Parts: sequence; structure tokens; C-alpha cells
Amino acid sequence: MCGRFLLKATKAELAALFDIPEENLPVIRFGRYNIAPTQQVLVLRQSTEVQIQDTHREIVSLRWGLIPSWAKDKSIGSKLINARAETILEKPSFKQAFLKRRCVVLADGFFEWQMTKNGKQPWYFYLKGEQPFGFAGLYERWKTPEGELLETCVIITTPANDFVSKVHDRMPVILPDRESWDRWLDAEGKGSAKLHKQLISISGEVMDGYRVTTKVNSPRVDSAECISPADVAAA
Repeated sequence: MCGRFLLKATKAELAALFDIPEENLPVIRFGRYNIAPTQQVLVLRQSTEVQIQDTHREIVSLRWGLIPSWAKDKSIGSKLINARAETILEKPSFKQAFLKRRCVVLADGFFEWQMTKNGKQPWYFYLKGEQPFGFAGLYERWKTPEGELLETCVIITTPANDFVSKVHDRMPVILPDRESWDRWLDAEGKGSAKLHKQLISISGEVMDGYRVTTKVNSPRVDSAECISPADVAAA
């Protein structure tokens, strides 16, 4: 699964990477080291403006934890933070979003926990070069009882590659570059079997990672300390 991730890139770096003016990015704190479920995250998606959606993309802030449009209340969102790639088309919570509401959740690293004789040891994983990337994701729109629109998202996971599997058996589907973002978001690809074929683990050869301090265990800690190397002898 993926229960924590980070996006330490600055606003200026993201604006340049996606060729979007800084003033068009959401009002949200940038440079985050411990993003947890139910918090706001940044996603790239096709514009929801009907007249321009085929040619324009936008970066928006969504709540992490998908709330299906048919849900009775928003509490279900805290349970739907990940969607398994293998069964995504079988689950009512995800099927329509997979066909119509795909997104790229922006990140530059994620955490997984390894079981050890001394308890759970957190690891930090990232791409060699430490550049920002994206997780394959889905989003939904849900109306509160008061009629307010709430947009939420979920991160898609897949069996871990040979590098991550020494720590955890699953990992998020990583989309590493513009070409992979384009394939995932392509409006013409809706319903295509080619979309599902993208939901595989990235090669372990392009990844790196190391043990980090247990400070990341608390979502209240959101600083560079979260990716400080752990004392291996104490792990």
C-alpha cells in the first residue's frame, strides 16, 4: 500500500516542470515531507472545463481518500486511500473513475514500513536523480449534505518491484515522466485496455531508498527530519 508520501519540490519547480504559471497553482503549502490520508494533495488532470478539456491540463488540490459519488458520508474516504490495480475494474468505488476521472498525484518520494525484530522500520523510496514524478490516481466528486462539492482522490498500487519488495509487497504505480502522464491522462484512451496495462511497477533499477528516522510515523511531523537516515545499528 501507500500510506505516506512527500512532495518537497517548490512551487517554482512544479510550475516550470508542468509549464503552468505559478499564479495558476492552488493555494496550498509546498515543500511537504509527510503527506498523510485525508490531507490535501496536488494532482494533475485534464481540465474539468468541458470546452477545453481535450487540450488543457490543470493542477488542483484534492483530498486524499476517495469518496464515491454514491457514498452516504465522507468517512469512507479514510479507508479508500489506495486502489489495487488488479481489481480496479471490479470495484464499484473505482470503475467509473478509472474510465472517466484519471489523475496524476504529484510526488517525489514515498514511505513504506518494514517489519523487523524491533518493530516497524520506515523506508524512504524515490527515483534516482530525485526528480518529481507522479502516482497513477483517480478522482471523484461528492456532494456534502449541505450541497458543497468535495473532490477526492485515490492512489493506485501494484505488486512491488524487486527493489521495494524487500520492505513491502506492494507499491504505488509510478508515472515517471511526461510521456507516461500523457498516456494515463489521454482523453482518447478512456475505456482502452492499454490504460490498464500501464498499472505495473516501475523498474527497481531506476529507484533508490534507505531507512529513515521513525519521526515519519507521526503525521504531525512534516519536515526534512522525516527523510533523515536512521541509525542502522538501532534498526
